[in-house]
Amino acid sequence: MVIAPRGTKDLLPGEVEKWQFIEWVARDICETYGFKEIRTPIFEYTELFLRGIGDATDIVQKEMYTFDDRGGRSITLRPEGTAAVVRAYIEHHLDAQPQPVKLYCLGPMFRYDRPQAGRFRQFHQMDFETFGSHDPAVDAEIISCTWDYLTSLGLTGLHIELNSVGCPDCRPGFTTALKEYFRPRLDSLCGNCQVRLEQNPLRLLDCKVPQCRELGAGAPAITDHLCEACSAHFEKVQQYLRLLEIPFHLNPGLVRGLDYYTHTAFEVTVEGLGAQSSVAGGGRYNNLVEDCGGPPVPGIGAAIGLERVLLALEHQQIELPIPSAGLVFVATTEALSDPLEGAALTLLMELRRSGYAAEKDYAGRSLKAQMKQAGRLGARWCVIIGPEELDGHKVLLRDMSQGTQVSVPRQELLELLGRMQNGEAE
Repeated sequence: MVIAPRGTKDLLPGEVEKWQFIEWVARDICETYGFKEIRTPIFEYTELFLRGIGDATDIVQKEMYTFDDRGGRSITLRPEGTAAVVRAYIEHHLDAQPQPVKLYCLGPMFRYDRPQAGRFRQFHQMDFETFGSHDPAVDAEIISCTWDYLTSLGLTGLHIELNSVGCPDCRPGFTTALKEYFRPRLDSLCGNCQVRLEQNPLRLLDCKVPQCRELGAGAPAITDHLCEACSAHFEKVQQYLRLLEIPFHLNPGLVRGLDYYTHTAFEVTVEGLGAQSSVAGGGRYNNLVEDCGGPPVPGIGAAIGLERVLLALEHQQIELPIPSAGLVFVATTEALSDPLEGAALTLLMELRRSGYAAEKDYAGRSLKAQMKQAGRLGARWCVIIGPEELDGHKVLLRDMSQGTQVSVPRQELLELLGRMQNGEAE
């Protein structure tokens, strides 16, 4: 038997509706904030991620799905969304439009990682990005959009960790301080961090190995090494978040797992999820557009992990308000009767073309079995046609929740269904 690859998951009926709902809320929040949807390919030339994410990151070194296509070109399934949106921004000259340009995307990402609860090799993110403004109010807006999305779903126990990771002017001094701190402790670091010390010292603060995290707790704080401009920008971001009444906690040890971040960095966690508590994160990337071959345009964005969101909703036992489809089931009193089958099929198509979800039996079941099938499908109404109804140009309309039914002239059925759906019929 062939099964789904490890780290992937089929979404079955009953689950899909939850995904559709949280994606609908995501789109609604983004549109409210002025973001417009963009859809990028799920694979890109590998060079984009080498230049954008950074070749010293764990994602590039260990987690990317990379292969050569038939033309010998190196292709990578996108491991995150920002680099692809940046590429589209550059390629389609969106810098020529009035700035800032605000874009969002929803879709699958791919990383080779050890699968566990809330972590898959094919996972889904909502990304939203703003290009063309260095205003700290935009930083606050990105964090506010993230917060509003999560809280609008009913999630509680949310915590925002906030930091500034500086800029190319002030970060070298901090990097030197980190090396000076960690070099005497080199033998106590994990193997990965021993390599990171020279290649990418900031990643030392992002290590999940307990002994490295313990050592990192005493490391120098980057906020003590910020230049005047970075410090002023960070203070403004905090001021605006307080003004918007968005709670946050300063965490000078917070760095993101991607090289392109500058200035503001943040992460949102949910209580009670353990190692998978991080549901969202992001920050500013003022040099990324230029690093990918575009003009010097500042940017900032965030990503929300949809699997993590659903895990948090399940953990907090939050029932999503998924509306019923209002299914109409068409039944006949006599199985395999040509006149009744023809009438049922005609009515079925009329209902669907009028905007109703509608189904009928195709297995020649008895009326009793058809009613059971309607119940299993969650039908709200059942329309029954028998020889008497066919001759009298009528149907029986049964309310499945109330267990009541009425005889209705055939030509009045759609009007009555509409009134019942709107709660107007007695």
